[in-house]
Order: sequence, then structure tokens, then C-alpha cells
Amino acid sequence: MNIGQAIIEALETLNSNRLRSTLTILGIVIGVGAVIAMLAIGTGAQNSITGSINGIGSNLLFVYKGNSVDSNHVPKSVTTADADALLDQTQAPSVLAVAPMVSGSLEVTAGKEKTTTTIDGVTADYETVRNAALSEGTFITADNLLERASVAIIGTDVANKLFSRTDGLVGESIRINGLPFKVIGVLEKKGGSSFGSQDNVVLVPMTTGQLRLFHGDMNNVDMIVVQAASASSTSQASDEVANILRVRHRTGAGQDDFTIISQQDIADTAQSITGVLTIFLGGIAGISLLVGGIGIMNIMLVSVTERTREIGLRKALGARKKDISTQFLTESALLSMIGGVIGIGLGWLISFAIGKIAAASGTPFTPTIGLSSVLLATLFSTAVGLFFGIYPANRAASLEPVEALRHE
Repeated sequence: MNIGQAIIEALETLNSNRLRSTLTILGIVIGVGAVIAMLAIGTGAQNSITGSINGIGSNLLFVYKGNSVDSNHVPKSVTTADADALLDQTQAPSVLAVAPMVSGSLEVTAGKEKTTTTIDGVTADYETVRNAALSEGTFITADNLLERASVAIIGTDVANKLFSRTDGLVGESIRINGLPFKVIGVLEKKGGSSFGSQDNVVLVPMTTGQLRLFHGDMNNVDMIVVQAASASSTSQASDEVANILRVRHRTGAGQDDFTIISQQDIADTAQSITGVLTIFLGGIAGISLLVGGIGIMNIMLVSVTERTREIGLRKALGARKKDISTQFLTESALLSMIGGVIGIGLGWLISFAIGKIAAASGTPFTPTIGLSSVLLATLFSTAVGLFFGIYPANRAASLEPVEALRHE
């Protein structure tokens, strides 16, 4: 028996038991659809997160106080003087710009509305270093810093919570921790990042934040954002920043009291986490494929029992053990392949629906179906059909012709 003939006979057999074949295929359809949808969701999440991170800039470094390697050493604070030292082109030629900042979570109110959000005290350089585009108004200036002005730039999430709109807000008044601030600008919508939502934030002059909102120390800062000259020079810029701070803080190599994290480090970590999540989701969905495979084996065993006399007659007429085995393996493989093809369509529909729901809720998330996930699900479903068809096929092929013909 050749493969073409086996396929034709298998299709005729499956067609003669349409309801049973349909229910068997359904298990594979659900399994393949679930695998493809879960992988698409995981890939979409990975693309969304890494895209948001890279959108901030691939040439950024973030310098913090403290280092987990040497917990016994009391770390020195990162200061505005440290930030100024990093601008020395003779010591740090790879550093393009520096933006020190202070940060904290405080309550912001406008009229009867209130929300708790991140307050960042920033300098004028923050606009270019962090690519902080405005939908309206002006950014914080050097004069605002010198005057310690009570002005603020708000994100779109804060604007919606406090004013139920995102335009026409320049000149409005808000209160941060009970202190009055005038709105001078609104940030363009950016979405989430590794540092939380970039829309749920309020920017104020760093000097104002240091003196009136946070620790009252005009020297210490919470973080220094360093912009390297290019993405390729980020590693060199990191070494230059580390060397400058070691000299200023009088620490040796391996005893740093500061931490430097690059944007690429954050992106790699996020990609690794989402990659594990994708595999985890795909693995859970794959369990349903195994359940579908067990369903195929169950139905094939029933088919062997029902067709015992037919098998005996075939063998009596000269059918070899290999022919009988091939016939039943072909049927199980066709069941899983048909289910796999339909499952691809189901997975696409689920992914499409989730993408639409995410878009309607304002979440920048698009499930992505890759060719690799389609091939993986299809090949795996076929393998499941073959694997769970081996036992019924061998059982059918091992029947003795005389005993099979006597079967009622």
C-alpha cells in the first residue's frame, strides 16, 4: 500500500464517521489554537515591553547610589557635583549629555480630584536626554531652576485623572503635597516602560523638588541619566563614568558605591523575562495538545475494535502487517493535521480578538504570530497524532486473521 492510497482510504474512513472524527479533531484544534495564541501573546508582550524601553533611547546609562556587591560599605550619595564632573570631555569623551534628577511618589490634587503619582525633579537637559516631547506648553528652563519656580509639567494619565482632558491645561493650577504649582506643559503620550508608566508622572524643576518636596538637600540626587554619544559607545561611556565616580568617591575597582545600568541591560533583562513567560504560556497550552492526542488514541482504539473483521479480511487477502499499521497511522496523522490547520485559524482569531480588546482599552499591545510558532504547533500536533496512533496501529496490525474473522 502506497502513501497516496493510504491517505485516500483514511479520508473515506474518517468521512464515514463524521461526528466522531469532528469531535476528535476538536481536541487538536483547541490545543493548537491555544498554543499559537499563547505564543502570540507572549511575543506581543515581549515586543511591547522592549519597544517601550528602546523608545526611551538605546544610548542611556542610569547611575544610582549604592551597590549590592559590597553591602558592608556605606555608599556615598550621588550628587549634582558628580553630574557636573561627568560632563568633562577630557575624562568622558563618550558622554554627550547628563541629566541629574530627584524622584518620589506624592499626592497631586486639582480641585476635588486627586491622585498619587511619581514626581520627578529634573533639569532642562532632561528634555533632550530622555526625549521628553510636549503636546503643549514649554519645558522647564534654567531660569526655573535658578528661581526654584513652582511650575510643573504633567503626563497624560495625570491630566486625565485631574482634569478629564489632555489639552488646554497650560496655566491650570495643581497642588503637590499641598503646595501650589502652575502647569506649564503636558507630555506627549508614551505608555509604559521599565520605570513604570511614562504618562503617570509630574515633572518639576530639580531645585524645587530638592528644597520643597523631598529631602531638602540641594546637593544629593537620586539618579543621574547619562546620554552616550551613540549606542555603540555606551559601553565606553559606562567605563568613563565609573572611573570618574571611583576617583570622586575614593573607591577602588570592585568596591563601587554606585550602580550603573545601561538601557541595553534593561532591555536584555526584559526580553529574557518575557521569553521565559512565552515558553511557560506555550508549555501550558501544549498540555491541551496532549489531551487531544489521548483523544485520538482513544478513538483509534475504538476504531480497531469496530473494524476487527475488516482487518482480518484484509490480512486474509494478503495485506501485510506494515499495510495495516500504515493505514491506522495515516488516519491518526490526518486527524491531527486537519485539527492543526483549523487550530492555526482559531489561534489567529484569538490573537486578533485580544489585540482588538487591548487597543480598545488603550494598551499598546499587539499579539504577534510568527512563522516559527505556526510550524511548531503544526509539527507538534502531527507528531502527537503519530505518537498516539502507534499503539492502536500496532494492535490492529498484530491481530491474527483467523481470530479477527471470528470477531462479532
